[in-house]
Amino acid sequence: MGTGRETILSVKNVKKNIRGKEIIKGISFDVYSGEIFGFLGPNGSGKTTTIRMLVDLIKPTAGEITICGYDVQRDHDEAMRYVGCIVENPELYGYLTGWENLEHFARMLPDAGEDRIREVVELVGMDARIHDKVKTYSLGMRQRLGIAQALLARPKLLILDEPTNGLDPQGIKEMRAFIRKLAKGGLSLFVSSHLLSEIQQLCDRVAIISKGQVISVGEVNELLVQSGSKVLWTVEPAEQAEAWMRARQDITVLGHKETLTLEEDEPERMSQSGAAGRAGTIVTQLSDEAIPGINRDLVDAGMRVYAIEMKHPTLEDLFLSLTEGEKIG
Repeated sequence: MGTGRETILSVKNVKKNIRGKEIIKGISFDVYSGEIFGFLGPNGSGKTTTIRMLVDLIKPTAGEITICGYDVQRDHDEAMRYVGCIVENPELYGYLTGWENLEHFARMLPDAGEDRIREVVELVGMDARIHDKVKTYSLGMRQRLGIAQALLARPKLLILDEPTNGLDPQGIKEMRAFIRKLAKGGLSLFVSSHLLSEIQQLCDRVAIISKGQVISVGEVNELLVQSGSKVLWTVEPAEQAEAWMRARQDITVLGHKETLTLEEDEPERMSQSGAAGRAGTIVTQLSDEAIPGINRDLVDAGMRVYAIEMKHPTLEDLFLSLTEGEKIG
């Protein structure tokens, strides 16, 4: 995905030792212009430590982090000029209005006058409430105002740590649409989250981190295709069908999902098939193109196919397979 696109954030073999223990173990990834990049991992995996290194709050023990070509440590001021960051809840003054909060932060920045404040207010959709006190805002509105604050300096990279945390379903939907809108405008977004479904729906690419190591980086759909779809066959008699499938080179049998008894016409089926009238769901892995032919061959072999279900992998399936069941959340 990075071909021909500007690299906004580059992390190369970054390590971090804390009190003699290696917390981050040589992680590498790039974030390109205009993409939404997910950073996924359970608590304790190293997400927060990595984010702190990205914005130079803590120094890496080894490796290199650059933003728009500037080394975060050697060229701190230049690098930080291109990045906005919200870690957890944005720091806002509740007794001031949204506009007054933005005015306060704009004073610290060059070229962030009233026109720029008006631009970011419109961008985050806060026009109607920007002159109300922040203490009257919902969590979602506070998040938007925090993002408006981060956008004042016209960054090329926006780092969001758990941006949907604590939001209701409507707030999550609005935040998702808003993040996509920012990316369409050319901004790069680095979104840290433990919500697998959110990352899957929102992000173009993802880095999966576990125990201080990035164990997979790639386009979300590409990673899911690599992890393979499953095909569930509800067929009778199940034991005979499973044996038949295991004998085929083009089918990988992963096991049984469930077993059930179909009672209607059971004596007739027992006499026809020689089986005990048991139907089961057999879980297989195979190419989509092979399904019609296998279905036909099963029927020709005297078996009854009651259902064929495609089960596409989710990011959760991929995460659990890569981390050997490590908990996320």
